[in-house]
Amino acid sequence: MAEEKKQLLLRLSPTLWEEINRWASDEFRSINGQIEYILSEAVKKRRRDADPEKRGVYP
Repeated sequence: MAEEKKQLLLRLSPTLWEEINRWASDEFRSINGQIEYILSEAVKKRRRDADPEKRGVYP
């Protein structure tokens, strides 16, 4: 069975929303998809930074 995604309400400033909207358009993603991508990349980076054995190793 497919994993059900969680929903949340996110408030962004109009300026930040516009920047993410442009970035998403450049990469052919929806705004929601772009935010999910940004968060996923941040979590991966945090894990690499926290684990010395994974430094320099990019999945």
